[in-house]
Amino acid sequence: QVQLIESGGGLVQAGGSLRLSCAASGRTFSRYALGWFRQAPGKEREFVAAISWYGTITNYAESVKGRFTISRDNAKNVVYLQMNSLKPEDTCVYYCAADVGFNQWSAPANAAEYDYWGQGTQVTVSS
Repeated sequence: QVQLIESGGGLVQAGGSLRLSCAASGRTFSRYALGWFRQAPGKEREFVAAISWYGTITNYAESVKGRFTISRDNAKNVVYLQMNSLKPEDTCVYYCAADVGFNQWSAPANAAEYDYWGQGTQVTVSS
């Protein structure tokens, strides 16, 4: 079992920044990939970013490339999503997810590959 708790969401003006954190517990943190997904009301959950076991591989959605950065601290069991140049269309609930597969080079964009999910944190970007 893996427990994931997101934090850091809130209200920010367009052009601003936020850093989301996701604290994990329950299994060896360095042995699973982590991803961030988001979901707006009435829309499907979409991929944002992912990072492999040791952070050597990262993967981003086209819509956030150059603005968002995913990172992880395996000593603290935390994954981060630094979000810069935020836009109103980034307004969503953001979810952290863990993929406990066996591939240390994996940073999947497919939500179906993730085994555990957090409860989400709301990000609202005002125009």
